Amino acid sequence: MIITKTPYRLSLFGGGTDYPAWFEFNPSRIISAAMQQYCFITVKNIPPFFDHKTIVSYSEIEKVKSIDEIKHPSARECLRYMGVENVSVVYEGDLPARSGIGSSSAFTVGLLHALYAYKGISISEFDLADESINLEQNILNENVGIQDQIMAAHGGVRIVQMGPGKKWKLGKTYISANYLEELESHIMLGFSGVSRYAEEQSKKQVNNIKEGKSEIELRAMVALADDAIDSMSREDDMNKLGSLFDLGWQIKRKLAEGVSRDWIDNIYQQSISCGSLGGKLMGAGGGGFFMFLVPPSKQEDFKKQMSSIKVWVPFKFDMNGSKVIHSS
Repeated sequence: MIITKTPYRLSLFGGGTDYPAWFEFNPSRIISAAMQQYCFITVKNIPPFFDHKTIVSYSEIEKVKSIDEIKHPSARECLRYMGVENVSVVYEGDLPARSGIGSSSAFTVGLLHALYAYKGISISEFDLADESINLEQNILNENVGIQDQIMAAHGGVRIVQMGPGKKWKLGKTYISANYLEELESHIMLGFSGVSRYAEEQSKKQVNNIKEGKSEIELRAMVALADDAIDSMSREDDMNKLGSLFDLGWQIKRKLAEGVSRDWIDNIYQQSISCGSLGGKLMGAGGGGFFMFLVPPSKQEDFKKQMSSIKVWVPFKFDMNGSKVIHSS
């Protein structure tokens, strides 16, 4: 039996510039983080006593005789890619899917990692991320960026450098542990109660990139990410960082129709009135989790005033990335 533990991600600055349609032609940098909320994947052998050969358990339970019959796209293609059957795959997550936290890519990274361990093969963090990106973009043909897989595999707070061209690499971060601790203490995650399919929003954004409709916004997003990385390296105060988050959200809202809606704008404006220094809707937009930057001394009052937020989730950075936590 193999169990992997893989973090979800919080995109900080530069989100939307990690689609290949953009960075293959434009140099870009993003800064993103992994958080201590996880998906857990269990893979274990199925004895040859049953009619089915493979079980995949998530919000549904699939018992199938061949990999081709599996409905869950990532589970099907991960098993096919690794040439593994006669196994049970069980997914459990700390947070709901379709909520802007990179849960789909965390699933892919976690399952690939578990299947490699099941076969007794060690894989590097870079290769785990790169193979997950290839599987989602080129085998599943999904409109996904690359930061989710990278953060799930590596963990930490990372600068990702991309383009021009297809390659990516991790840049050096010059952010002190004390500054990250201060940032961590200010971050609040609130669930809107609305789940959405990221593929729909991502497809709109990718189409806009290909048609040249969002070039101004994406160039602004790249410049903002560079400014934010410099600001964090200088250890600017949280008010400055909050203003950068606010600017990032104003740019992000224009990337595609449906990224924001009236009710999303109302929640964001309410958060500013209630003491947030800045924030954003996580992921591709349309619903899911909000991130707010709020001084610790104001957070309890902030929660009471923000009645539109259904659930608050404690936030801490994950520094480890995907790990095998059980092998027997």
